[in-house]
Amino acid sequence: MKVAVDAMGGDHAPKEIILGVNKALADMPDLEVLIYGDQEKIAPLLEKNSRVKIIHTNEKILGTDEPVRAVRKKKKASMVMMAQAVADGEVDACVSAGNTGALMAAGLFVVGRIPGIQRPALAPTLPTVDGRGFVMLDLGANADAKPEHLLQYALMGSIYAEKVREISEPRVGLLNIGTEEKKGNDLTKEAYQLLKQQENIHFIGNVEARDLLNGVADVVVTDGFTGNMVLKTIEGTALSVFSMMKAALTSSMKAKLGAGLLKGELYQLKEKMDYTEYGGAGLFGLKAPVIKAHGSSNATAFYNALKQAYMMAEAGVARKIAESANDIALEKQ
Repeated sequence: MKVAVDAMGGDHAPKEIILGVNKALADMPDLEVLIYGDQEKIAPLLEKNSRVKIIHTNEKILGTDEPVRAVRKKKKASMVMMAQAVADGEVDACVSAGNTGALMAAGLFVVGRIPGIQRPALAPTLPTVDGRGFVMLDLGANADAKPEHLLQYALMGSIYAEKVREISEPRVGLLNIGTEEKKGNDLTKEAYQLLKQQENIHFIGNVEARDLLNGVADVVVTDGFTGNMVLKTIEGTALSVFSMMKAALTSSMKAKLGAGLLKGELYQLKEKMDYTEYGGAGLFGLKAPVIKAHGSSNATAFYNALKQAYMMAEAGVARKIAESANDIALEKQ
């Protein structure tokens, strides 16, 4: 199994990226990694291993670059070269913690879209209080969506949940403002009818945002604008809650003593609610797995994203999505 890595993308590149690669190579004996980036910065961090190769380039895509223009102009950028390796069949998947928009553009224009999939979707696995987690898509690849796009999101998410997360008959929910069938706008009402008629998914109906972290569904579908708003709300709320907890637990000597006794439990809680523990956000609907690791990924977070790419490639998720898209196309004929 070969995976390409953009070593120059992300807030802590290349150090945390390479430390994550080292861990992945140690844990996965059949993994081979092609690393794209500055060899002088990468080589001192990389543990000696016959299953890893550095492809040198000084060029990289910055967070301030206009995504599509950067992908088209910076042909020697580490991210673009990584995506090209996937397109050329040199590797099975790729991972980057760099510019999200640029990675989506590289995925779409370089790796390529699966025939029949109208819109790729950005899909991370988010945490739940029981530790099970759920896949949510789209979280920002496309601001607007049509009902048929949500149907395809449901199919892609369901395949991923079953084949990679090993959930039998994953429950698929449609994000809405109420659970009743007639709730929502034209998009959700029409999508509901399409999802209800689809035999290849286990559709459980509408789900509300307040129930997401309680594990109401294994796969949740929505348009990219709404999904991104929900993701940022979850992120912001989690950061605010932990900030308030820290302030409360350091406000007095009595509180500090109590915090000391609960230190282990508090760390466990923080890890449970950290969605980087589940890997990165997959760009579903492309011809091969493309994983967006969080921009501030540490070694563990990048390792999880790399492991996710490996598992998606091993399970043949892209192939199964292509087969599913073809089945829907045949049904319409």
